[in-house]
Amino acid sequence: MASNPNLQQSLGGLEKTLNEYFGKKAPQLPDGVKDVIVNLAPWVTLILMILALPALLFLFGLATVLAPFGMMAEGARYGTSLVGTVVSIVSLVLEALAIPGLFARSIKGWRLVYWSTLVGFVASLVSFNVVGGLLSAVIGLYFLFQIRDRYK
Repeated sequence: MASNPNLQQSLGGLEKTLNEYFGKKAPQLPDGVKDVIVNLAPWVTLILMILALPALLFLFGLATVLAPFGMMAEGARYGTSLVGTVVSIVSLVLEALAIPGLFARSIKGWRLVYWSTLVGFVASLVSFNVVGGLLSAVIGLYFLFQIRDRYK
């Protein structure tokens, strides 16, 4: 699979910018708190992923069953919920892929959670949950960039 150098450069630039504000300029968490977060992160991610899976499968299944009715009455709303569901599934898959890296404390695992956070923000925007998505992204990115130096 060919990679897009412009996309990689843009994502790298975004990560660098976010690290500057959330990792360096923001108030620092104490080292003990960072260590606790790093130790618990893989387990919390695993538990949240397991809890989210049935809900996403239910939503996806329910959307499929109601598709003919929803598309006739509210096609745009159905399309938005379907896109939101697909984007949420992508976020869930990224989190699942991140778990081994989080246990190994590799930067690859950290980046997968970072990308999942960004994808989750997009899902919030698609669902028109701008304020909730923005708050969630800011809080999540703050904690992610505070512990970034713990992953190699």
